[in-house]
Amino acid sequence: MLSHRLQDTALRYFLEVVRSGSVSEAATRLSVSPSAVSRQVAGLEYLLGVPLFERRPRGMVPSPAGELLAAHARRGALEADRVVSDIQALQGLRRGLIRVCASGGFAIEFLPRAMVLFRAQHPGMQFHLRAAAPAAVTQAVLDGDADIGLTYSRAAERDIEVQHRQVSPVIAIMRPDHPLARFASVTLAQMHPYTIALPEGDNTARQLFDIACSHRRLVFEPAMVSGQFEALTHFVLHGGGLSLAGEVTVRERVRRRELHAALIRERATNGRAIELQTLAGRTLPEGVRAFVDHLRALLPAGN
Repeated sequence: MLSHRLQDTALRYFLEVVRSGSVSEAATRLSVSPSAVSRQVAGLEYLLGVPLFERRPRGMVPSPAGELLAAHARRGALEADRVVSDIQALQGLRRGLIRVCASGGFAIEFLPRAMVLFRAQHPGMQFHLRAAAPAAVTQAVLDGDADIGLTYSRAAERDIEVQHRQVSPVIAIMRPDHPLARFASVTLAQMHPYTIALPEGDNTARQLFDIACSHRRLVFEPAMVSGQFEALTHFVLHGGGLSLAGEVTVRERVRRRELHAALIRERATNGRAIELQTLAGRTLPEGVRAFVDHLRALLPAGN
C-alpha cells in the first residue's frame, strides 16, 4: 500500500522543510547534507505524484498536497510521543513533559501557579512554557509544537479542539488608592480624564478597547504603549494610572490587593473569550489530559 511506503525519515525531513521554509535550514537543523533532504523530499513527490512545495524567492511554501501531508506527519509524530508517554504512565503520572504555549498574560502568574499545584500531586511531570501572541499560540498547537494552548480568541479555528471556553471581558486595572478604585465597573467616559498605559495593537484587549472608543467617539492618548504586560502592570503599581487586562491575568494580584480591577462597562469589550486549545483528532497523553482537566478547574473565577 502507498501509505506503508511513506517512510519515517522522509516525513521527518519533509516536516523540517515545512517548519523552516528552506532545504538548507532544514539540513542544518537535522545535521545532514542539503542533498539528503532534497532527495527525501523528491522521493515523496515522486511517490505521491504531486509537488509538495511551491518554490518561491523567499523560500519553500507547502502546496495544498504538502499541507495535507504535513498535517498527517505532525499527527503521526504526536501519536508516537503519546505512546511513549502512555507507556511511561502505566505506573501512574510519574514522568512526562507537557508543552504549553500561552498568551503572555497567562504565563506570568496563572500558569506557573497551576503548574506548581499540579506538580504537588505529580512531582515527576515537567513543563515547557512558551509565551506568544494569541494567533501564534493557536499556530503552535496546529503545528504540534505545543500540547496545550491557552489564549484569547475572537473566532473559531479549524482543526482546534476547544477544551474549555469562557468569556473574558476587558477590565481596567489600577492601584487600590486610585480615584476609580471605589467602583466595581467603569465606563470609558469615567476613565477618560485619567492617565492610561495601553498594550500594543495586536493585543486583543487593546483591539476591543479601540473598538469601544470608536463607538463612543473618545480618543485616549496613552502615556505609555508596550507589548510587555509586566511593564504595563508596573506602570500602574508605581502610580502611573490605569491599564487594561483580563481577570485571570491579574487574579492573584487582585486577591493580594496589589491591584484593583474594574469591569469596563461597554458592550464591545465583551467580545473575546479564553480558550484552552488542543489539536483536533489527537489522542492526548495521560499527563496532558490530566493537566487540561486541572486547568479547566482553575480557570473559572473564584478558583
